[in-house]
Amino acid sequence: MKKLFFALILVLFSSSIFAQNLVQAVPEEVGMSTERLERLTNTFQSYVDNGQLPGSVVLVARKGKIAYWNSFGQSDMESKKTMTTDAIFRIASQTKAIVSVGVMMLMEEGKLLITDPVGKYIPEFMETTVAEPTGNGKYKVVKAKRPITIRDLLSHSAGIGYGEGVAKEEWNKAGIQGWYFAHREEPVLETVKRMAALPMDAQPGESFVYGYNTDILGALIEVVSGMPLDQYLKTKINDPLGMNDTYFYLPLDKSNRLATVYSSSDNGLQRAPDKGGMVDQGQYVNGPRKSFSGGAGFLSTAHDYAKFLQMMLNGGVYNGHRILSPKTVELMTTAYLKDDMFPWNPGVGFGLGFSVVTDYAARSNMGSNGEFAWGGAYHSTYWVDPKEELVVVYFTQLIPAIGVDDHDKLRSLVYQAIVK
Repeated sequence: MKKLFFALILVLFSSSIFAQNLVQAVPEEVGMSTERLERLTNTFQSYVDNGQLPGSVVLVARKGKIAYWNSFGQSDMESKKTMTTDAIFRIASQTKAIVSVGVMMLMEEGKLLITDPVGKYIPEFMETTVAEPTGNGKYKVVKAKRPITIRDLLSHSAGIGYGEGVAKEEWNKAGIQGWYFAHREEPVLETVKRMAALPMDAQPGESFVYGYNTDILGALIEVVSGMPLDQYLKTKINDPLGMNDTYFYLPLDKSNRLATVYSSSDNGLQRAPDKGGMVDQGQYVNGPRKSFSGGAGFLSTAHDYAKFLQMMLNGGVYNGHRILSPKTVELMTTAYLKDDMFPWNPGVGFGLGFSVVTDYAARSNMGSNGEFAWGGAYHSTYWVDPKEELVVVYFTQLIPAIGVDDHDKLRSLVYQAIVK
């Protein structure tokens, strides 16, 4: 009888976990309106019809179920290839959230503390320098007041930019500028070690500086785990969550699903060049496959990324696997930097890997306090609204994106469709 009782408890427990997996549903089942979601469809189709976007995929999940999942336009305009919901996109900085979770998993395993200095694991970072402006474009190099910590990196308060600060000439000489890594012949750890010798943009812990923070965290993961970053993330996060289309470099048999990159121009949408730096197609299929950029290297699908976000919304569990504890999720999605240190948007702070809404009334659009989010250089975005049990993923491939208000429209159109 006892065995039967415990077996029943196990079945119920397992069912409760698996019930949190994303399944498709009629919008009304999760308090959304099919009729009102048509407004989203019509608007995003108009961006394609008006030549503002080549194509996109939108996925909206609520209460653990997919209420809306649609594709628009073309994944390749030259060949007139229709965009499909399983298209693969370069997600750039949306990689950061996944790598940040990877770091927190190591903390949960007792292998590090986020208060540790980075130099404990990558000795080159134990003592760093800062370029202090002296006027007229000149600067002096001074010692950092304290070592950079892992938490500084997670919150982008380490003072490390993308090599475009006042000491940009030194970063340029080192060949380290911009977020694009796919062309690099050296492993990311070697690139990161070379960064440590260059002057940073600000003192650790004193301001929000967006840059190589999460690339350094990716290298840190390799050192602490003893695994290449791609294998660590695949083993610890991607495979358990069922993220089967998320890679740093695409398998050749999936390359036909990779959407083409376009750029806004005065003459309409222009196909980005095959090579040319950050604004190109990227060497994600035919490149060296040696550098795993924790800050901007992943490619993924809307469905894969929604699984990751649903895991966060579920308090760290999905697909029968616990990735993080609820308290760790809470720590990551609490605003560590308030909006005085994170001046990008009013009413928004920054946690450990995510921006976090602290005062949605200060924003000019709909949302909720506690919402966490970020986006990518190719004009993709996402957000999770715990109050509304909402996950939204929006992927497109447009860099630069000029004169298009799709992000704000998406937010309005999603929230106006919530009716219960």
